[in-house]
Amino acid sequence: MADEKVAAVAETKIGRKTEKVGEVVSTKMQKTIVVQVSRRVPHPLYKRIVKKHKKFYAHDEAGTARVGDVVRIAECRPMSKLKRWNLEEVIRRSALVGAAKPSDLDVKI
Repeated sequence: MADEKVAAVAETKIGRKTEKVGEVVSTKMQKTIVVQVSRRVPHPLYKRIVKKHKKFYAHDEAGTARVGDVVRIAECRPMSKLKRWNLEEVIRRSALVGAAKPSDLDVKI
């Protein structure tokens, strides 16, 4: 009876894939994006909330993600030495795409 419960729990955990939400920081590689995931955790000694960041390489087959987008990535089989995540969806588009650089503007003083 107890073995059946353990087997049922193990099957449900295997079926789920870990998902993370983060911001795209680089799209310079072909079909690969770099996603930075931030989390807030208490400091072990001082108990103050600090931000921690980690970068993940994710596969973007269609090349839909752009720098600054907020995306959801899911765990998948290893695709290369560093790439173990797959782009699931773009949650929010970046507003930086249409912005012009100050050097591009023709402003004479």
